[in-house]
Amino acid sequence: MPVLASLNIHNLRNLTQANLGPLSLHNVIYGINGSGKTSLLEAAHILGTARSFRSGGAKSLITHGEQSYVIHGERRLPAGGVVSMGVQREKAGGMTLRLAGEPSRSVSQLADELPLLLINADSFDLLVGEPANRRRFMDWGVFHVEHHLRDHRRRFQRALTQRNHLLRRGKLDPSELDVWTRDLATHAELVSEGRERFLSALRQAFEPLISELAPEIGPVTLSYRRGWDASSTYSEALQRSLESDQEQGFTQSGPQRADIKVTVSGYSAADTLSRGQQKLLVCALKLAQGQILAGEQGDVLYLIDDLPSELDPERCERVCTALALMQVQTLITCVSPSAIPMDWLGSDAEVAMFHVKQGSVAPVSTAVDNGKMA
Repeated sequence: MPVLASLNIHNLRNLTQANLGPLSLHNVIYGINGSGKTSLLEAAHILGTARSFRSGGAKSLITHGEQSYVIHGERRLPAGGVVSMGVQREKAGGMTLRLAGEPSRSVSQLADELPLLLINADSFDLLVGEPANRRRFMDWGVFHVEHHLRDHRRRFQRALTQRNHLLRRGKLDPSELDVWTRDLATHAELVSEGRERFLSALRQAFEPLISELAPEIGPVTLSYRRGWDASSTYSEALQRSLESDQEQGFTQSGPQRADIKVTVSGYSAADTLSRGQQKLLVCALKLAQGQILAGEQGDVLYLIDDLPSELDPERCERVCTALALMQVQTLITCVSPSAIPMDWLGSDAEVAMFHVKQGSVAPVSTAVDNGKMA
């Protein structure tokens, strides 16, 4: 079932006033480069996370000459009806969140109401980027499925910050350090266990997906590195490294050092795969992540920027087919609608198409003609 029913945007980049809707299960957004396609996905991302996936502060997001942007949307409810959501950001830095017509102070409420996953050029960082990218990937899955672990994550981060502050001091109070070390160990173990459960579920969903999307790659292995010696508890690891931590002035092991190692036949996937193969692998990881969430909640929205890029028509169709089988809502951008295979959509009732031109959005009627949009 479609998650997002409509999206209204005021003064976001070149979108002075744009209305995207009514939205269907699959939504294809096309236009030339620079027309505003990615900004539409950016608006949906802000609605669900209160932040952009592109660089730059609030001033760079707001249309030149304006003082704020406003994004409003309606989220369809499984039982019927809709709930309104809104984000307003001022050039001066203030931000207002609204949910069901009421002010909200929690970004996590938006994320729970509109769970979304992004696939764009930056998604390659999941393979070739820093471990922090893979930790964020894990934590998105963990905290959307096991909500109670959000608090343990916050308490872990607080304990880590306090412990590092004490380690940087010239003189240590052993009793104070022990308090924060115990707190750190408790919450770190819970966060790490949640990540391991997520990765176990991810493997089960990922393996058939990567076989369908990229059978030529061969077996792909996902290994979890929790950030300390697997043969010991975190408390034991902290005790062993105490002297070294004091010398360095920070906690050297723990969930903050965790990573996922992705290998193909024992070799790093980032080093051995072509760009197109890397994109298929990233798509398989993101789709597997969405399957886990859909199994828990039934709803997820995929924002996919320039899907055909780096994929030939056959590989693009594999991704589209996998999305169709998942029955998740998609917003997909492309330069030309002919680049998106149409037989994956099933019927005209499940697809909406929008043409973006110089910041203006217009709905376009759809038709299926030899597997292409007409």
